[in-house]
Amino acid sequence: MNSNHNTHNKQSHLEFSVENLSKAIFVINKHAKAATEPKFLYDLKKKALEKLMANGKAKKLGLHFSKNPKLSRQTSTVLISCGDYLFHLPPSKEDFQNLPHLGDLDEGQRNPKTLISLRQAKTLLMAYTGMKEPHPTNPHASRKSQNLMSPFAKRFGER
Repeated sequence: MNSNHNTHNKQSHLEFSVENLSKAIFVINKHAKAATEPKFLYDLKKKALEKLMANGKAKKLGLHFSKNPKLSRQTSTVLISCGDYLFHLPPSKEDFQNLPHLGDLDEGQRNPKTLISLRQAKTLLMAYTGMKEPHPTNPHASRKSQNLMSPFAKRFGER
């Protein structure tokens, strides 16, 4: 009976409801903004939102002026509604032709907070999208697993 209980717990954490998926995307997006290597997190967010839109569970509302334009040039992002959350993605050429421009981002609009951990969010979205996390490219990030000498040890010949 105990193994059934554990299986049920794991399945309930991986329920692909719009509510769970939108919360997970919110957590991924929040962490990506502060990550040293955010590419995978942003790719995961994009793929999850694209799948939700393809299944009719999220929709593009329009274009917003970007809050942080690149090279001081005004750019736009696509505003997407998913559950109780709003997200932005880079626009395609078709988005400029098909979506209304909503002007500036409403700074008063905030997504609800959530208590999902980054690990839970990544697990859920990777299962939903089929994406796999790449191995770290930073040799310092996995120093212990590679059994590398520390700079101190290299300098003084210690291991």
